[in-house]
Amino acid sequence: MDALFAVLQGLPLTVVLTASSFAIGLVGAVPVALGLNSHNVVLRMSCRLVVDLIRGVPIIVWLFLLKFGIHIGTFKFNPINAAIIGLGVVSIAYLAEIYRGGLQTVPRGQFEAADALGLPNRASLVGVIAPQAFRIVSPSIATYLVGLFKDSSIASTIIVAELVFQSQSFARQHPTGEGILPYIIVGALYIVLSLPVAYASRRLDSRMRKAVFA
Repeated sequence: MDALFAVLQGLPLTVVLTASSFAIGLVGAVPVALGLNSHNVVLRMSCRLVVDLIRGVPIIVWLFLLKFGIHIGTFKFNPINAAIIGLGVVSIAYLAEIYRGGLQTVPRGQFEAADALGLPNRASLVGVIAPQAFRIVSPSIATYLVGLFKDSSIASTIIVAELVFQSQSFARQHPTGEGILPYIIVGALYIVLSLPVAYASRRLDSRMRKAVFA
């Protein structure tokens, strides 16, 4: 029971990290995805460079850079803010690629139909293209959320007291066989909490396939 209590102390922070960084990614990825699909070569290549740079560097490196590498006068990130921003920036890059793929999957006829109706580009994108693209990529977004939930454990390396950090603290205080127990509990929690999202992702994917081939 002591191990379970110790682990559960980190659960709220794990949820906050995941939800906050995912929200940053959902919103921030929109302009980046539009840039990746832009007809402007400079804008498109700039967005591609940024996305590839972010995705090419391990998450732990970004967290360490934010936590220990940024000092502006007396300002520096605390561990939680560094973790949220770091995971959020990485989420922007990955979700931008997912959005980009969704936009390119929408049939060309939908763009042409919007033009034929005389809809402005913004109205066409918001009212016609974006809803269809979002439906297409919803399973991929749900799958990414599961991965982000597990990746939040990396925040333990910059002393964020989430699930894994609490497990490590308990294990250090109980170096006997009891020290392995919190890791087993954490593994079970990750599985239990990821299953609903994974199930929803499969259902969405199944529904999308039926809609496409109906």
